[in-house]
Amino acid sequence: MFATPEQFAATNKANIETLLTLANTAFASAERLAALNLNTARSLLEDGVSNAKALLAVKDAQELVSLQTSLAQPLVEKAVAYARNVYEITSQSQEEVSKLLEGQVAELNKGVASALDKAAKSAPAGSDVAVAAVKSAIAAANSAYDSMSKAAKQVAEIAEANVAAATNATVKAVSTTSKAAAKKAA
Repeated sequence: MFATPEQFAATNKANIETLLTLANTAFASAERLAALNLNTARSLLEDGVSNAKALLAVKDAQELVSLQTSLAQPLVEKAVAYARNVYEITSQSQEEVSKLLEGQVAELNKGVASALDKAAKSAPAGSDVAVAAVKSAIAAANSAYDSMSKAAKQVAEIAEANVAAATNATVKAVSTTSKAAAKKAA
């Protein structure tokens, strides 16, 4: 398969670079998620302390109901923002890995096409039909891969739109509920 040791070394170098790129992408995503989790935990702790202080200062039931509704909305909004950030980080990571894999598939296809052309030149007479059949099968596989890739991207876009719509609806519902509860308490 490899004509020279240089080709073998070049292929190994390319594979190592690909693995390093994958590892860097994974570590960058893990780092971003860890930072997000740390910031979220810090924020929740600070909010918890201030909420506890506010609850301890409550003097009657009406004030307690009013305080509960005012505390619920920011918590839900922070939860939605956190989920949105996690989704964004994972989507970006998936996109980077997908681009890398698409590049690898393209390189593999070039290699197979090159090897097939070399084999066709040295093949015995009459083997043109077999070579054409293999080329046709490879073209069909590439077409199927492209179709699946496009379909997966469309599904991801639809899912992203649905997540955005659901988070907006959740925030609006909590806001409406909080306002209605505050009016009842007043």
